[in-house]
Amino acid sequence: MKSPSIRVPPPVEMPPDIHPLPDSVTPYFVYPFTLEPHVLTVESSRKSTLAAHAARREAYLKAREDEKERRKREALHRIAPGFEPQSAPLIPTTRAPLDGSVALSISGASQVTKEDLNQRSRSVMDDLVDQLAALDSRSSSS
Repeated sequence: MKSPSIRVPPPVEMPPDIHPLPDSVTPYFVYPFTLEPHVLTVESSRKSTLAAHAARREAYLKAREDEKERRKREALHRIAPGFEPQSAPLIPTTRAPLDGSVALSISGASQVTKEDLNQRSRSVMDDLVDQLAALDSRSSSS
């Protein structure tokens, strides 16, 4: 038994019709300009299809983001009605007393300046101090 590695393959025979390459292959590189209108129409339709798909994808992604934001706002409204994440923080404001005591309400402030905040916080603090003093005087007089 002989090993296949010892066996010599048969010699390669060249076909009789083979010819060597010419000195220059430039004549073989000829562009058929008759195909130009076809290539351009196919390319333009491909680009418009890609643009339509991209626009549809962008619209879908935007709709998903809007839906997420809407759900988030709804969840926040269930917890704190009137709260908007993009607006200024809710600030308690005093209303006219209904039965002699001070009632506080939460309102959304659209354009609140720093001075308004300071004024409101001072007036709220002053009201609180006045109420505590009144309670203290009632408890000490009883």
